[in-house]
Amino acid sequence: MDTSYLSLEGKVAVVTGGSRGIGEAIALVFADAGADVAICSRKLEDLEKVAVKIRAMGRRALAVPMHNREIDSVKNGVDAIIKEFGRIDILVNNAATNPGMGYLIDMDEKMYDQIMVTNLKGYTIMSQLVGKIMREQKSGNIVNVSSVGGVSPDKGLGLYCISKAGIGMLTRAMAKEMGEFNVRVNCIAPGVTRTKFSKALWSNEELMKVEMAHMPIKRVAEPVEMGRIALFLASDASAYMTGQILVADGGGSI
Repeated sequence: MDTSYLSLEGKVAVVTGGSRGIGEAIALVFADAGADVAICSRKLEDLEKVAVKIRAMGRRALAVPMHNREIDSVKNGVDAIIKEFGRIDILVNNAATNPGMGYLIDMDEKMYDQIMVTNLKGYTIMSQLVGKIMREQKSGNIVNVSSVGGVSPDKGLGLYCISKAGIGMLTRAMAKEMGEFNVRVNCIAPGVTRTKFSKALWSNEELMKVEMAHMPIKRVAEPVEMGRIALFLASDASAYMTGQILVADGGGSI
């Protein structure tokens, strides 16, 4: 069976939030599919651990320390990637934060700014910088990692859900603008996934008991499952898709 449409051979991929969790899984799946990968996050030490795994697959890897709330840091990171690889074929926006839970009416301005700047402004800045490179190349692919919370909100996670809903619209708006330059933009909306980021959710037995009561697939997701969806969106397997939000939540939202 010919599965060459899933190959990323010869491609350069950039994954933000690539040092752990879903971002790490995406980076490793992409490397396994043939891509060279630049991974970005704040801590170089954590990035280097993932870079070692990518190089062990025979692919080139670049660890790029970057703070996506700081535009100069992002610009410097993108410049470093272009200097190393000469091009960017795939961008995965994945870096995110959720520093606190609580009702919307009780959340202060500092919390609002921290969540929105990281989760939405950070994605927008990275998409602008890399999107200009892709526009010049006349080719490219952007995959945004959102959340099922951006489709259907959870009580106590209102600000996080609002930021993730914004990522969905960012995806659709950029897809409409970038199609003429042969650049596709799509989005994954994961449900609860077994990562350090969401441990407060999946390690709570009482909460999971309530969640699983209405889940068709009665388990949390593994990061590699999101990596494989990202591969579908980044590869020619989805060549006629753009502006779409793929919900991967075990059926919970239905």
